[in-house]
Formats: sequence, C-alpha cells, structure tokens
Amino acid sequence: MYKKIIVPVDTGALDKGEKILKKAATLLDLGGEVVLVTVVEDIPGYLAIDVPVDLIENSIKDAKTKLVELKEKTGIAGRVEVRSGSPAREILACAQEHGADLIIIASHIPDISNYFIGATADRVVRHSKISVLVDR
Repeated sequence: MYKKIIVPVDTGALDKGEKILKKAATLLDLGGEVVLVTVVEDIPGYLAIDVPVDLIENSIKDAKTKLVELKEKTGIAGRVEVRSGSPAREILACAQEHGADLIIIASHIPDISNYFIGATADRVVRHSKISVLVDR
C-alpha cells in the first residue's frame, strides 16, 4: 500500500513505538521502507548554561540505541534516524526529505489543553502534506 512510511517514536514510550512499527510493517508495499525517527528536543538557551555540555550528545546516542533495539526486537527492517529540534517540525521535515507517503504516529491520552489528540500528533496532522495515521 505504501512505499515509504515514517514512524516517529517517543523513546519514553517504546511500547507505543513497537505497536505503530508493527502496524507500519503491515501497510508497507513489497520493497517499501520504514524510517524510524525520534527527536531529541533542544534545550532552551536560558537553561543551556546549567546543563552538562554532552547532555544532547548523550541523549542522541541513547535514543539511537533504543531505536535500534526496538527495530531488532520486532524484526522489522528499516532505517533509524535521530534528529534534534521541535518534534513536529522534524517529523514533517523527515517525511518531506524521504519522500514518504504516510506518517504513523502514536498519541497519548490527551488532557484538556489538547483534548482530541496529543500536541505533537496534532501539529503533525494539521501541517502534514501526506496522510497521517494516528494510533491510540
């Protein structure tokens, strides 16, 4: 059905990541590709002076390790990417750069500030130029 699927994973919720990765595998064309991506958020400038210099580097290494382990655990082949910045913006940029035709994103149980779906999922849905499947 789809040639390239972007699967954003929050490394703090790997169980949801596993679920959407498996779903992506069922929707993938023969010869298609899954891109597992996670985004490490930047530290605001006013906080940067108070945190260790290698915090972002260590976060990126840790995130990549977790995605590789998730990929191996599920046995689903795919590319792993770790980006830094705003999660929604980086997910959309990843989809555009790879020429993806679907994004599958997990959503948490929202609170009153983002009632229908989570904040990142909401932004991705609103600004995406391709199909987005939101999984709860």
